[in-house]
Amino acid sequence: MTLFEKIANHEIPAKIVHEDDELVAFHDINPQAPYHIIIIPRKAISSINDVTLSDATLVGKMVVLAGVLAKKLGVEESGYRLVFNCGSDAGQSVDHIHLHLLGGRGLGWPPG
Repeated sequence: MTLFEKIANHEIPAKIVHEDDELVAFHDINPQAPYHIIIIPRKAISSINDVTLSDATLVGKMVVLAGVLAKKLGVEESGYRLVFNCGSDAGQSVDHIHLHLLGGRGLGWPPG
């Protein structure tokens, strides 16, 4: 069981900002911006490489939730970034797909 699954199951404490039957969103413990929220599916999917067509609606719901949370955080107008990391070279450290929502400051390009 991954760290994120344990957070979703309330086995590890986290500052949860949203949860429903399919998704959980919580503050990153090592924020890279004033607002850094992690959005995960409850379904265990190791990597974006493992997402199938049957997961398309679930991944879409992750993106929609990110927009809702950005609005609640007040960054929908100033801007925010959504990031899926895939693999160790991209910075994926937990083998469970997750979407980073970053906002509250200027975000340079290219990242990293």
